[in-house]
Amino acid sequence: MSPTSPKPTPPPPPSGPNLPLGFKPGSTWILMLALVALFWMRDLWVTSTQVQAVPYSEFLQHLKAGRMDSLSIGTQFIEGKLKAPLADGRTRIVTTRVEPELARELSAYDVKFEGVVQNTLLRDLLSWVVPALLLLAVWSFMAKRLAGQGGLGGLLSVGKSRAKLHSETDVKVSFEDVAGVDEAKAELRESVDFLKNPKDYGRLGARMPKGILLVGPPGTGKTLLARAMAGEAGVPFFSITGSEFVEMFVGVGAARVRDLFEQARASAPCIIFIDELDALGRARGIGPMSGGHDEKEQTLNQLLAEMDGFDASTGVVILAATNRPEVLDPALLRAGRFDRQVLVDRPDRKGRVDILKVHLKKVTMGSDVDPDAVAALTPGFAGADLANLVNEAALLATRRGADAVAMADFTAAVERIVAGLERHQRVLGAKERRTVALHEMGHALVAMTLPGTDPVHKISIIPRGIGALGYTMQRPGEDRYLASRSELRNRMAVLMGGRAAESLVIGDVSTGAADDLVKATDIAHDMVARYGMSPEVGQAVYERPQQQFLDLPGGMQLERGLSDDTARRIDAAVRALVDEAFVRASAVLSERRTLLEQGAEQLLAQETLTEADLQPLFDAARQRPAPP
Repeated sequence: MSPTSPKPTPPPPPSGPNLPLGFKPGSTWILMLALVALFWMRDLWVTSTQVQAVPYSEFLQHLKAGRMDSLSIGTQFIEGKLKAPLADGRTRIVTTRVEPELARELSAYDVKFEGVVQNTLLRDLLSWVVPALLLLAVWSFMAKRLAGQGGLGGLLSVGKSRAKLHSETDVKVSFEDVAGVDEAKAELRESVDFLKNPKDYGRLGARMPKGILLVGPPGTGKTLLARAMAGEAGVPFFSITGSEFVEMFVGVGAARVRDLFEQARASAPCIIFIDELDALGRARGIGPMSGGHDEKEQTLNQLLAEMDGFDASTGVVILAATNRPEVLDPALLRAGRFDRQVLVDRPDRKGRVDILKVHLKKVTMGSDVDPDAVAALTPGFAGADLANLVNEAALLATRRGADAVAMADFTAAVERIVAGLERHQRVLGAKERRTVALHEMGHALVAMTLPGTDPVHKISIIPRGIGALGYTMQRPGEDRYLASRSELRNRMAVLMGGRAAESLVIGDVSTGAADDLVKATDIAHDMVARYGMSPEVGQAVYERPQQQFLDLPGGMQLERGLSDDTARRIDAAVRALVDEAFVRASAVLSERRTLLEQGAEQLLAQETLTEADLQPLFDAARQRPAPP
């Protein structure tokens, strides 16, 4: 055992005058007030024992009788000393003054009169206190409006951190409440174990990452993961968004960053969570107005300085979340700051099933509800989308007066989210309804015939949303992450099946294929310019997406300058692919024109055809081989 070091001797108290035991310098005011009260009480006692208050008329009688020895005349009172004491032994009398002329008139009558002093203390106090209170209330109200905080300290606390502190008992979320992101949970469990047992993790010299950046599309559960991590660790949780650091006053953002880290160090071990980090940590020097004196850059510089001088052994973990990691400053992402990036991506089919099971516990399900079937209907849905889906299905079941949520409610909820609300008030003419029916049946027949396409789940000619006059719902059998050239060609042919059906049966085309043409052209353009799938242009990349990490909407930019001849060949190859898709769709429908017209008539009669209704058409369409 190591010897115990001696305790340091406390420093001697400061020298000064000898004070009695228990006396504090602050008690001097109490002593002075006690002395004043003592003198005031003595004066009252002397007055009550030696001075007799008499009416003014009695005072005049003593004066006329010659009993007064001396007088003391004030503005309101007259005090006199008698030559001989009264019957009670008092030698002094005091009376309130009365105007001499009035007293002279009253003395002619046998009446007792005396003066009365009017007490105006309350009136004087109100005349001063009420305006002061009104002014104070107005000033406090304006300070609250300007600073956004109550009380008189609002303006002075503008540099304080706006982070919401949740104690270890406030956070009720755990990892059991988060589903579909098993890899992200496994990464965060290590940080939770470090917060619980820091000595075990440091026994081999390892250190915990200072910062963990949660990256993922919107609605995938990044904030929920952060709260679950705090709930599992059982430590205080500071939550703030990136936009809450910056205010209209210069220097406020940096001050709030300093205050946040000071609070975190005082509450260690704890977790700091900064949501929407891209609002604060955007790369410096981007934009014409970005300079060294920009308020956001000062706030970012302070955050970088705090994280750089931050000791990871103090037990404070910094979490941040963003769905735009490509715009973050590189200094934030270097080793020693946000050391670890955890991807919180959209869930796969198994993950969607797990998420649905969590949300389905809150509703009354029918016996026909299958979470796996619902997950198959929702490829690409994030956790927030699935929560909204369950809520929409419950609302639909409640609206129709059901006792439980059925599978049909989930199907209707998916259609409502993807295609929009049904618009029964939009009445189409007979010609337009037949055109829409042929168009949708053309999509369905081509999808039923060509291999590798997603199976058709439902067809409808009921208008939905803003511009959809009908829709064909396809349900993928599994999640796909790659697509071959033949699959892309078949997908384009399905898109062109609606226009091919109109041209084949009606002999004319309509504007209903506008969205189909856009999607088909985009697929063809990507095949030529990005995937190198066109022999005419070659296996070269001519365009790429804008710099982005996630699959968020974004335009295209040139990889390098293209010559006029290359641009012409790219346009020709794209057009050739789209034309080829139209020809293949027309060939499929020409071989099955009878099925096309029969399916269109059935769709006109029922307005909606389900997978069971389409099965006979599907069997008949597959009897003939598909074109190459």
